[in-house]
Amino acid sequence: MSSQVHVDPAAVRRALRESGTHARRSLSQNFLVDVDALEAIVREAAPAPGRRVLEVGPGLGVLTGALVDAGAAVVAVELDPALARRLRGALAGAIARGEQDPAAPRTLRLVEGNVLDVDVAGLVSPPYDVVANLPYHITSPVLHLLLGGSPRPERCVLMVQREVAERVAAPPGRMSYLSVFVQYHAGARVALIVPPASFEPAPSVDSAVLVLDVRPADDPRRLDAAAEDDLWRLVQAAFRERRKMIHNVLARQLPLPADRVAAALAQAGIAADRRPQTLSVDEWLALRAALGPLAQDRRGRRAGDPPAEPEPDERGGPDPAGDAGEWSAR
Repeated sequence: MSSQVHVDPAAVRRALRESGTHARRSLSQNFLVDVDALEAIVREAAPAPGRRVLEVGPGLGVLTGALVDAGAAVVAVELDPALARRLRGALAGAIARGEQDPAAPRTLRLVEGNVLDVDVAGLVSPPYDVVANLPYHITSPVLHLLLGGSPRPERCVLMVQREVAERVAAPPGRMSYLSVFVQYHAGARVALIVPPASFEPAPSVDSAVLVLDVRPADDPRRLDAAAEDDLWRLVQAAFRERRKMIHNVLARQLPLPADRVAAALAQAGIAADRRPQTLSVDEWLALRAALGPLAQDRRGRRAGDPPAEPEPDERGGPDPAGDAGEWSAR
C-alpha cells in the first residue's frame, strides 16, 4: 500500500512513534485498523483512474494510499501538522506526480488546514467525489459545506458516528433537520456498521460508512436559491419543537397567521396534528410551495445556519457545545 502503514493497531502505534507524534486526545484522533472496512470504503467509492477525490482528514494515509493505488487523483486536507509532515514523506511519489499533473491518476495534493476554513471550490473542480473518515463533531458542518455549496460532489462515502449515519438516512417517522437537509440533496444509505475495535485507539461508540449519491443540479426537485432558503427556514423552525404538532409549531415559530398555516397544510395533504419528524422531504417541499414566500424575521433561520438540533458527541449523548471538538477515524 502506498501509505507504507500496515492496517493493524501495532503498526499504527509504531508509525505514530516514528513520526514523533501520538493519537491526540485533544483532537480525538482514532485511526482505522480494519482491512475489511478500508476495502468497503474504497469499493463504495469505486474511483476510476484519474477520478478527482477530496479526502478530509487523511491522518496516517491508510485510506489515502488505497485511493491513490486505485487510480484516484486525490486532494487531501489535513489539520494536524505532524500528520501532514508524515504524509509528505510517506506519499512523496504521489505528491510529486500531482505537482506535474494534479488530474493524472495515482496523484496526491496535500493541503494543511481545517476543511471548514478552506475554499473547496478552489481545491477540486467538478466532477469529483468525497471519501473521508470524518471527525465526529464536524460531521454536520462538513455536510452543510459539501451539499449546501457549489460545486457539489457527485458521491460522498463517509465514515461517521453510527447514530449520525442512521439519523441522516432515517425514514419518515425518525426524521430530523439533518435528515431532511441531506436527503433533499442526496440519496442516503448506511453501507456498513464499523465496531470500535476497528480503530486504534478504540472509540466508545460504533461508526458507520454513509454513502450519499448527490442529486445533480438539474434535478427537478431542486429549488431556486430563494425558495430553498424558505425551505430551510421552514424546516429549521419546525424542528425547534419536533415533538409538537406541526400546525402549532409553525404558527409559533414563523411569522404566519394560524389560518394560513392550516390552509397550507391542507393543500399539501398533511394532517395538522402530525409531528415534524414524520414528514418526508417531498411533503416538506409541498408544504413550502403551499405556504409561498416567507417574510423575513428573526425566527426563521437561513440555509447556511447550523442545524436546529445538537449533534451527539462521541459518547452518544447531546453535545451542547456543537462543533467543540473533533473525532477522527483515520
